[in-house]
Amino acid sequence: MAAESASGIGIIVASFLVAAVLAILPLPQWLLWGRPEWVALVLIYWCIALPHRVGVVTALVAGVGMDVLEGAVLGQNAFALAVLALLSLLLYQRLRVFSLWQQAGIVFLMIGIHQLICQWVQNLEGAGAPTLLFLLPALSSALLWPGVLHVLRQLRRHYRIS
Repeated sequence: MAAESASGIGIIVASFLVAAVLAILPLPQWLLWGRPEWVALVLIYWCIALPHRVGVVTALVAGVGMDVLEGAVLGQNAFALAVLALLSLLLYQRLRVFSLWQQAGIVFLMIGIHQLICQWVQNLEGAGAPTLLFLLPALSSALLWPGVLHVLRQLRRHYRIS
């Protein structure tokens, strides 16, 4: 038990599972376009907080899981989340010193890239969105970033995950 709390792998996995549940939670039709990218937000946080433990492999596993949950083309979310993890790992030292709203702006851009990759794959299969509304989750995710950051930071500090 002490080894599990020291390593914190259970908390990290649990946070990804909660994010996956939030990602598939039924929402009203008018709110579906603005659903935040919960798994992407959690991935960005853990890549910034623990870059030596959470990275591209974690993103690939979480992405394949999201592909299965959403019924998307196998590899769509895996590829998009791997790119997101790579960007997070390249920028994590800078992101740590940015203010909260600067971080939210970078999160907006990174999740926008995630959405563009997913839209590209959907266009290849003929199911892409006809408007730019597919970028709305980037905005809602950026607006929720301060709350996600606060909750996950408190979890990490409470369980002393390093």
